[in-house]
Amino acid sequence: MKDVIELSHGDGGINTSKLINNFFIKYFGNEILNKLEDSAILNLNGVNIAFTTDSFVVSPIFFPGGDIGKLSICGTINDLVTTGCKPIAISFAVIIEEGFPIEDLEKILTSINYVLKETNLKIVTGDTKVVNKGNADKIFINTTGIGILNEDINISPLNIKPGDKILINGSIGEHGLAILSSRKEFSFKSSLQSDCAPLSSLVNNMLGASKKIHALRDVTRGGLATILIELAKLSRTTMTIYEEKIPLKRETKGICEFLGLDPLYLANEGKMVAFVDRNDAEKVLAAMRKNKYGKDSQIIGEVNEKGEGLVIYQTKLNTRRVLDLQYSEQLPRIC
Repeated sequence: MKDVIELSHGDGGINTSKLINNFFIKYFGNEILNKLEDSAILNLNGVNIAFTTDSFVVSPIFFPGGDIGKLSICGTINDLVTTGCKPIAISFAVIIEEGFPIEDLEKILTSINYVLKETNLKIVTGDTKVVNKGNADKIFINTTGIGILNEDINISPLNIKPGDKILINGSIGEHGLAILSSRKEFSFKSSLQSDCAPLSSLVNNMLGASKKIHALRDVTRGGLATILIELAKLSRTTMTIYEEKIPLKRETKGICEFLGLDPLYLANEGKMVAFVDRNDAEKVLAAMRKNKYGKDSQIIGEVNEKGEGLVIYQTKLNTRRVLDLQYSEQLPRIC
């Protein structure tokens, strides 16, 4: 049987990495794309522009705390602000399946409009396609975002260095479990809601507190563990995170234990990890806690030394293990 694309190729795990590196980088690789950052930085006549694109195929399209529309705009904003830029415009393209209810479309557009008003952003261009019934799963969305960087901002995984503190703006795992609880095959009761949120104001507060923020990354597919592993490999460092420091709601922990899931690998849509110079970490933490999306921020670890790209997880029992990429995502189609 010939090799084929599987769901695991799009879930952020080992197969996604292989697909990107063995095919897309092989054919399209260049000095910008090869960095594999959430947003590309383009210099246009002396002005640094952040540029990102994303597609959203979440199932179900409505879930506790959000929907595919809110998710698409928040996800685009959060990818942009990992560069420290000021987002300025978004494109919006949609593929709709024949028979899709107009009422549901209006719900999605209303939630998008709410995020746009909160962040003072505009959708400036777009595209609409409708396909025959059965040729898509209700609705798919593609977005592109652009932003402008100040000259004094240089945020990149390549800037991570030994001594940096690792910060996160709140508890992990809620988005993945909110999606899971909405799926018919599970349908368990939970009060958890997706953490889906636009983090531009949070990052703005952080940059106001310090210019010694070396790297930012939003924690989405693959969860906290996968993101940190990617950053450790890109920066060629060894880092340690501490179980007792990682914010985790009691309900999240209980559901994960019951279902055999690891919250470290569950998707989030409103969480940002930051690598900050140790001398400024407390200042940045204080700024994060003043923002509504960062009230539960914590310092969860530090970068130990230059190395081969390892993330060490120290448990409450003081045992240590090296985190690794999972072969496949615990939950497919979560964004």
